[in-house]
Amino acid sequence: METNKNITTTDNGKTAGIVSYFTIIGWLIAYFAMHKDNKTELGSYQLRQTLFFAIVSTILGYGLGFVLTILIASTGITALAYIGWIVQLALFVIWIIGLIGAINGEKRPIPIVGEKAQTMFPNI
Repeated sequence: METNKNITTTDNGKTAGIVSYFTIIGWLIAYFAMHKDNKTELGSYQLRQTLFFAIVSTILGYGLGFVLTILIASTGITALAYIGWIVQLALFVIWIIGLIGAINGEKRPIPIVGEKAQTMFPNI
């Protein structure tokens, strides 16, 4: 029985894209273990998006948390904490949209940061 040696088992970067959505550790694994030696257009696209999204969401989370903490401490209006929760929920929804795109193997930009990410990290 003869096997076909032309069959490829590559997923064209889809797996790296999916893994990159799971924390910065997942991004590092996706980049160094899956993408660096086997670069694909889809993998690069998803890695750029997830890196920029992680940076923006971290800065936004800490910055907004800092500002809201000061506002709550100075005004006593604890309802301001809801703003932080709403922003975190919005970031989670954006993350889900990006993950679904990666699972489907699509090069669809995630809302707000997706297009900018492609120009910020052209070497990935």
